[in-house]
Amino acid sequence: MTREWNDSQPIYRQLRDRVVHMILDGVLKEGDPLPSIRNVAAEFRINPLTVLKAYQELGDEDLVEKKRGLGMFVKDGAHNLLLKGERQKFLNEQWPRVHATIQRLGLNAKDLLDAALRYSAKSGPGSGSVRAGLPGKPVEKDKH
Repeated sequence: MTREWNDSQPIYRQLRDRVVHMILDGVLKEGDPLPSIRNVAAEFRINPLTVLKAYQELGDEDLVEKKRGLGMFVKDGAHNLLLKGERQKFLNEQWPRVHATIQRLGLNAKDLLDAALRYSAKSGPGSGSVRAGLPGKPVEKDKH
C-alpha cells in the first residue's frame, strides 16, 4: 500500500478520492464501516484532523453516515450515486479529449471494439495491479 501523496491537491482530498475509488471498486460495500480515523492517521502518518476532514466531506456528499458510538459507514446507494457522478464527469471532462484523439487517428468502431476485446482478455482475473487502499481494506487488484 502506497503512503505517498502528491502536491497537486490537499491530502484530505486525496484520501477522500481513495475511499471513493474503493467504493466504486467494491472494496468498500454499502453498509461497510470505514477504518477508524485513528487507524488511518497512524497508518498514513497524517494528522487525524486530515482524516476527519476527508470523512466529513464524504458525509457531506451523502456517501457515508456516522453511527453514534460505532463509527462511519458507507451509506446505501453510495455506489450508484458515485457511479452516476463519475460517468457524467467522464463524459463531460475526459470524453471530449478521447473523442478528439479517436478522430485525429482515424479510428473506427471496429478498431475500438477489437482493442477493447484484446484489453479485456489481457486484464482477466488475477492480472491486475495492487493499488493503495486504507488500513484493513487494501485494494488487491485493478480490473481495468
